Amino acid sequence: MVVLNKIYTRTGDAGDTGVVTGERLPKTHARIVAIGEVDELNACLGVALGQLKDEELRGRLLAIQNDLFDLGADLATPKTLRGELRLRASRIERLEEAIDHYNDALPPLESFVLPSGPGGAGTLHLARAVARRAERAVWRVADLPGDEAHLSAPVPRYLNRLSDFLFVAARKVSRDAGGEVVWVPDAGEGPEEA
Repeated sequence: MVVLNKIYTRTGDAGDTGVVTGERLPKTHARIVAIGEVDELNACLGVALGQLKDEELRGRLLAIQNDLFDLGADLATPKTLRGELRLRASRIERLEEAIDHYNDALPPLESFVLPSGPGGAGTLHLARAVARRAERAVWRVADLPGDEAHLSAPVPRYLNRLSDFLFVAARKVSRDAGGEVVWVPDAGEGPEEA
């Protein structure tokens, strides 16, 4: 159980932050940056939840928000600690089932989808883009030297699959709310370049 009685501690005022082991890392450390990207992704999902009306999708997003807390705890925990919270691979399977569930009801794509749309679809596209950024940040952790490079196998796979889920969910929401916004090549106005 987590108990937070005091919100500010002043311990990070010098540009470092604590991790599970008690060690302090610079806030610019790849692992801390990745944890921050996952936090931003979770906040984007919170914004999307405020706009969506589909209760089934809302339930899935709430489950994903909980998964992202597990993922963040996993990311913050070195491999030397046993018995700590780790993201379960079954969460990836759950995402794949949800992708198939929504995608099976959608028509095939005939153009690229613009990252916008009615009914909260735009916020899902934003979350998708942040999920991709979080995935890139996680892979930078893998580039760290030695034991610092530790990543639980499900962490980057989950983020990769999550961005796919968010894309399909955005398509579903757009179509339910009136239609997708698709890319029209060379639709911009202005003089032609020579």
